[in-house]
Amino acid sequence: MTLPTSRHGSGQPRATGNEAADLILQRFRDERAWMARLTALPGASATLLAARAAGSFLHLLPARERITAQRHPTVAALGLLKELGPVVTALLFAGRAGTALTSEIGLMRVTDQLTAMEIMAVDPMRYVVAPRFLGGLIAVPLLVAIFDMVGLFGAQLVGVHMMGVDAGSFWSQTQGAVAFHDVIEGIIKSVVFGAACSLIAVYEGYNVDPTAEGVALATTRTVVASSVLTLLFDYTLTAIFLKS
Repeated sequence: MTLPTSRHGSGQPRATGNEAADLILQRFRDERAWMARLTALPGASATLLAARAAGSFLHLLPARERITAQRHPTVAALGLLKELGPVVTALLFAGRAGTALTSEIGLMRVTDQLTAMEIMAVDPMRYVVAPRFLGGLIAVPLLVAIFDMVGLFGAQLVGVHMMGVDAGSFWSQTQGAVAFHDVIEGIIKSVVFGAACSLIAVYEGYNVDPTAEGVALATTRTVVASSVLTLLFDYTLTAIFLKS
């Protein structure tokens, strides 16, 4: 014997308790999605502002260093060492290694591995978080060095084979254009970016909501926060070095 379905005055069937709960949950998810889009606007705006401001500093180079094929080695070397190398490497590190760190530590939180370590009087900050943070802090400057070497080689190929610059002249101008403080600036930026990206990754992973959705949201926050902070720090450090 089937029970009669309750209906509204309009004759439409009334939603059951489970259907009503699903509708409320779907509405809540839609509102969270819109809130996520709205809260992303300030971060995107700050990212565009910092990227454009940092890029505008390159225009402070003398005009003779920004034109003609003969100045290509100078612009390529300074741009790689001071801007492209540290920034692009940090962004790639955040998207690849940063998300891996967050998801790895987050899954350890979800599966109660960190809780088990705490019960056994083993400090997870010391044996899980700190080694991964130090690994990221060391890896980013090394990756920047590799990026700079490969980038200079690519600039040499473009300058010599496509722009007609003499190979010996390219390397001599590169050596003459790059000063010791330019190398130090790139190293400092790479260390700062590596510390920021690694710290955000391990923090988000360690404090993740212990659910599958929580891990996914934590990895998203890692990429967004690391990218925004990288560009903001790049703008700030570039301004400081220019003033000094």
